[in-house]
Amino acid sequence: MSLTGRLLGLAFFLQIWALPVQAQARELLAVGAQFERVFDYQPNGEFVGMGAELVRTLASRTGHTVRFRMVPWARAQAMLAQGQADILIGPYKSSERLASMAFSDKPFFQDQIVFYTRQDSRFSWDGNYASLKNRRLVLLNGWVYGAEMERLRSGLQVSVANTVENGLRMLVHGHVDVFVSSRRDTEPVLVRLGLERQVKVLPQVLEVQNAYLAFPRTPESDRLRVQFDQELKSLVDGGEIKRLGKRYKLTVP
Repeated sequence: MSLTGRLLGLAFFLQIWALPVQAQARELLAVGAQFERVFDYQPNGEFVGMGAELVRTLASRTGHTVRFRMVPWARAQAMLAQGQADILIGPYKSSERLASMAFSDKPFFQDQIVFYTRQDSRFSWDGNYASLKNRRLVLLNGWVYGAEMERLRSGLQVSVANTVENGLRMLVHGHVDVFVSSRRDTEPVLVRLGLERQVKVLPQVLEVQNAYLAFPRTPESDRLRVQFDQELKSLVDGGEIKRLGKRYKLTVP
C-alpha cells in the first residue's frame, strides 16, 4: 500500500474512533414533576409541554422511543440518580446535583425566581439576604434557589411545600410570610386559585435559572447524553428551540 493510501486509511480510522459510541436503541423513561407549560399531564393520558415535546423529538431523532412518568420532584431526582430513569425534565444546575447527574450541554428554557407575599404585607426585598432572617419562608421540596440562598438556608425560618398550590395556601393563610417560587410555575396557579387580589409578586428577581435535561452518571447514559446533545444543538442552531419556546410562552436562553 502506498504512503498516501496508508495515510488515508489512518485518517478514516481516526475519524471512526472519534465518533461517539451510539447508545443502543430502546424505550427510554423520562420523569419529572408537573411544571407549567414544560411537563403537564392531560386527562386523556397524554403528556404535553415543551419538555415532553422536546424529549419526544430528541428520542425520535436518535432512534429511541420514550415513555413518561410524573412524580413529585424530589422523587424524580432520586429516580434519576439511582438509575431508575433515563432522563429528568427541567432541573436547574447546582453543585449537589452535578455530583449525581449529568446535564445536557445546552438549557432549553429559563425561569425567574421571585418572592411572593400577601397583598397587605409591607415586606420588600432589595437584594439583601439579611432581611430574610426574620421572615418565615416557604420553599418547594427538591428545588434549588441559587448559591446564596442555599448557603444561608440553614439560618433561615424555612418551611417546605410539595406543590405551588400548597405554598400559596400557606402564604394566604398566614402560616408563612414569603413564598419563593418561579414566575412561570406560580402565575397560572394564582389565577386558577383566584388569589390574584390576595398575593403579590415582589419586583426584585432573586435568581435567573436555566433549566436542562439531565441523565444518570453511567457510561451508557453518557452515550445517550452525547446523542441528545448533538440533536439539541441542531435544534438550537436551526431556531426550533426558539420556536418551541414561543409556542409554549417560555423564555429560551
